[in-house]
Order: sequence, then structure tokens, then C-alpha cells
Amino acid sequence: MSFILSFLVTAGSLAIAIWIVEGLEFTGSWWEFLIVAVILGLANLIVKPILRLLSLPIVLITFGLFLIVVNALVLQLVVWLGGPSMMDLGLTSTGFFWATFLAAIVISIAGWVLNLILPDGE
Repeated sequence: MSFILSFLVTAGSLAIAIWIVEGLEFTGSWWEFLIVAVILGLANLIVKPILRLLSLPIVLITFGLFLIVVNALVLQLVVWLGGPSMMDLGLTSTGFFWATFLAAIVISIAGWVLNLILPDGE
């Protein structure tokens, strides 16, 4: 049950970011959105810890602020995989710094808020 709730939080956070951030667009169908959310969840599960470990000295120097860049890199990977050049799932971004960086911040905040609202499942 925890996996399903985590997936719903990821999908909801991504939907909020697409809705709020200008430049992050999704033009696919609902099932393509679910595939993109699964890709984002897998990237957060596999790629994000590796990037955190590799960037640990920079994260320590910046008191954790560099983790926003790590989140943006993971989101950019998902945009690349879900974009027209790879799987063509309908997810596009106009640029790394503005759209993807701001969307990573929105996804982090929305995920945090959704995790506060939804029950733990314990």
C-alpha cells in the first residue's frame, strides 16, 4: 500500500508542476502520464541516490542547497526519456534552468505537502 501511495504522491506532484510551471508541458494521454510518473519514481529510486552520493562534497559545502540541482537533473533525465526523441510520451521542457529547475522545486514542495496531508499507512 505504501508503494501505491508513494506513486500517487509522485504523480500528483508532477501534475502540479506541469500545471504551475510555464515551459514544462505534457501533451500525452492519461496512460502516458502514468508511465512518465513511473519513470520519475524509478529515477528517484535508482538515479537520485547515486547523484546524491557523487555530489556529497558540494551538498555539504552548500548546506544542502545543491540537492535542488540534483532534483532538477533527475527531472531533466525524465523529460529526456519521456520526450519526443526517446519514448515520445508527451513530456517536454523549454529549457533546463528555468522550466526544469523551477519544476523540480515545485515537485519537491508539492510532494512534501502531499505527504503531510495523506496518511502514512502504518
